Amino acid sequence: MKLTGVTVGRSVSDLDRSTRWYERVLELGDPDLRPVETVVEYDLGGTWLQLGQGDPAPGNTVVRFGVPDVRAERTRLINLGIAVDELVDVPGVVAYFEFDDPDGYRLSCYTEA
Repeated sequence: MKLTGVTVGRSVSDLDRSTRWYERVLELGDPDLRPVETVVEYDLGGTWLQLGQGDPAPGNTVVRFGVPDVRAERTRLINLGIAVDELVDVPGVVAYFEFDDPDGYRLSCYTEA
């Protein structure tokens, strides 16, 4: 797999509160991206932190791998026998899919539009 980036996604119960907290604790400015209304992203110097409105249950974190061609990567993983979710395409923003590692940890591959 040729990687183009890494994003760590975390679900938060209150996006505004968590955005302010991470900005204060990590000394961040405004989000670098807001791809959709319920998600903010910060470039931490090559690795991205993604906060998304959702269920903040322990372990509800996903590591996302940027790849040059998300559709080709999805096909490659299917051919390896890996169970993958459907491709989600946010036009003009990103296309991605998710899958689990052997211990059930959530992983994802994405290609930015």
